[in-house]
Amino acid sequence: MLKRSLAELASRNPSLYWFGWFNVALFLIAAFMYFADSTLIMGINAWIKPMKFALSITLYTWTFGWLLVYSLHPTANRVITIGLIVTMTVEVVLIYVQAFRGTTSHFNVHTALDGSIFGIMGIFIMLNTLINLYAVIIFVFGKTTLSGPDLLAWRAGLLLFLLGGISGGWMVGQLAHTVGAPDGGPGLPFVNWSTVAGDIRSAHFATLHGLQVIPFITFMLSRLNYPMAPRLTVIAIILYSTMCMGLHLLAWRGIPVIAN
Repeated sequence: MLKRSLAELASRNPSLYWFGWFNVALFLIAAFMYFADSTLIMGINAWIKPMKFALSITLYTWTFGWLLVYSLHPTANRVITIGLIVTMTVEVVLIYVQAFRGTTSHFNVHTALDGSIFGIMGIFIMLNTLINLYAVIIFVFGKTTLSGPDLLAWRAGLLLFLLGGISGGWMVGQLAHTVGAPDGGPGLPFVNWSTVAGDIRSAHFATLHGLQVIPFITFMLSRLNYPMAPRLTVIAIILYSTMCMGLHLLAWRGIPVIAN
């Protein structure tokens, strides 16, 4: 099934398909560096963050590669495709540059160079947010081949992804992701979400990946051919959105999603 899905993705949007593989290659480089380089940044290996972002960008761009075929706006599809590749290339390259330098990429304004890198990343993330807003407009107000629960699910996923940028902006404004403790304390394996204080990254992660979770739930429900599937899609959207809001409230109150 995975092989067929990848072949389908390649036919739908070759540019985003190969850009996803580019990020898979970056992940493998970071995985190698994890074992080759013992540099620590705020107590964790410098290459964990590049690995996380390479995987996340792969999933993100492949999701849009799958989705855009349903849009009946070829020009918009090209703009979104090019925009995603450009903005995410800048983002991931600068994250890797900072890892090679042995320092943080986000919220780092300690030197003029670090501040400039963080500023450039901020500009391109803002551009990426505008691209996502454009996608929301296309799929909410434009013509698509989607209908029924599938259209509702993708609209909800796109809106959640866009709203997830709010907590990202909040972290930028605070120059931190932890609430109630300094960044860099004890955290969960790999994701490093704080286990002693609130961590906006957990809520940010869940909200962004509603873009994949909700359409996937709807897809699985449709395969069951259950008469209540459309209503269950609505329930899934409500429950997932409620969970995302709850995670944000926990984080802002300084409560870890999983405590020590």
